Amino acid sequence: MRMRPQAPDILAVISARQAAGEPFALATVVRTVAATAAKAGARAVILPDGTISAGWIGGGCARAAVIKAAKDALADGQPRLVSVQPGDALDEQGVRAGDEHDGVRFAENMCPSRGTMDIFVEPVLPRPQVIVCGSSPVAVAVADLARRTGFAVTVCAPAAEQPAFADADRRVDAYAVPTEDAGARYVVVSTQGRGDEAALRSALAAEVDYVAFVGSRRKAAALRAALAAQGVASERLARLKAPAGLDLGAITPDEIAISIVAEIVAVRRGKSSRAPSAKAP
Repeated sequence: MRMRPQAPDILAVISARQAAGEPFALATVVRTVAATAAKAGARAVILPDGTISAGWIGGGCARAAVIKAAKDALADGQPRLVSVQPGDALDEQGVRAGDEHDGVRFAENMCPSRGTMDIFVEPVLPRPQVIVCGSSPVAVAVADLARRTGFAVTVCAPAAEQPAFADADRRVDAYAVPTEDAGARYVVVSTQGRGDEAALRSALAAEVDYVAFVGSRRKAAALRAALAAQGVASERLARLKAPAGLDLGAITPDEIAISIVAEIVAVRRGKSSRAPSAKAP
């Protein structure tokens, strides 16, 4: 007798994807009314391309609306509540399929079951990452404060300089900013004249959300000119924020680190108009 392959354990799939830093959405049925294929508590893991990799939330009656909500949630990082109802129930409430009211997105159940399902769709994204290039006192202070603020920290510095950092989630020899990571990434270049051009060239070539240089405006202008002469595109150079950080009147390395991490938080939360957009067209 041919055995049916077992479905992957959803908790194992969730754990594996989180450990790998891979984004996904978790859809959970929170309420059902009348006959529905899935019952409250049913869950599914939905990938960014809309594939359901584990779990189950019912048949085609809810699938399309939930997958769309999952893609939207992964795009903007905000959860959704989807209410799949028969047409007459929507009419009674004065809403149409696709409407959103009070945080609920409505969809029509076209299946014979004529039931109602409410599904909570939650994006699960990798931890935002601060990438520090260099081992200056400001770089060390930024790495320490960023970790305590909830960011994953990658240190890019020559191996001989790595001991300056007590803790880091990842260490990269020299200034090669990783290019394949998922999730929000914020790069701070604080190399103090040792590898400035190499670090900036690597940071500006990556698709990240923020690139900042710790140094004076005059030095940043000279570096921009040097990189332009080497062929770095003007739209890439326009992404560079220099001097790094909010204008707090900071003087010490710790104070400068506070201003930089504060600016990163502002960019992440959409509250900063000073930092240029880092996503290249």
